[in-house]
Amino acid sequence: MSALVAALIALAGLTLIKATPLIFAALGGVLSERSGVVNIGLEGIMIGGAFTAVCVSGATGSPLLGAIAGIFAGAALAALLAFVATRLAFDQIVAGTGLNIVALGGAAFGLVLVYGQPGASHEVPAFGKTGEAVLTVLALVLAGALSLFLNRTPWGLRIRACGENPRAAASAGIDPLQTRFWSVVAGGAIASLGGVYLALAELDLYSDGMTAGRGFIALAAVIFGRWTPFGATGAALFFGFFSALQYTLQRVGIPSELMQALPYLAALVALAGLAGRVRAPASDGIPYVAEAVRSR
Repeated sequence: MSALVAALIALAGLTLIKATPLIFAALGGVLSERSGVVNIGLEGIMIGGAFTAVCVSGATGSPLLGAIAGIFAGAALAALLAFVATRLAFDQIVAGTGLNIVALGGAAFGLVLVYGQPGASHEVPAFGKTGEAVLTVLALVLAGALSLFLNRTPWGLRIRACGENPRAAASAGIDPLQTRFWSVVAGGAIASLGGVYLALAELDLYSDGMTAGRGFIALAAVIFGRWTPFGATGAALFFGFFSALQYTLQRVGIPSELMQALPYLAALVALAGLAGRVRAPASDGIPYVAEAVRSR
């Protein structure tokens, strides 16, 4: 019995470790999508945050400075996406996909440029177990804070209004383009913490492919969680559980390839079960063009 309890506790701890980067990315996605912008670029934002955090931590010897730099990098990438999606009214899916490609290629080139080798960086100063626990708690606290912000503050009401009906919001004196822009930027800053966690808490380096599609799983968590902070957090924990479960089940002889696919299969099954039963914000993914521009 004690062995079973110990195994369950270990599984719960590993679930939190695997879910933490998903929670950060999913919360960033919720903030962006509640304003009306689909953020397919969560994967690229996590990559940018992870790579920048490692470079700055290695250069300064401070993982805290590395984390701050990673947040700014994620916000900068999100700002690029926000500008293209709002001011240029470009297709948000295409823009986000392009961001993922640029971030992945830029990080791969950066490894050669900064470290003189492809594939992975050198080991850098990292947060360790204490910092890992602090970031996990921060992810859970952010979920509560974001829920209060969206549902209990005037700024949250403006963001939700722009995601539901930007023209009605504009008639009430709210600038939908500016609101969407800064919501995406703030969401990118939050999502980048997922990459920072992977690079400086779970590991102590950057390697190509280290995000392993977590940005897309986080996007699935946003949908599975019905575009709410607590729902997305619960979905991230759900997917994190299956990610942790693969390490447990590998010990009983199940093929590792099947186990590695388990979190992604869980995401697909969850989304298939929700097909046609959830409703995104009414204007999510629909570019808004101000009337002054439309009349030209």
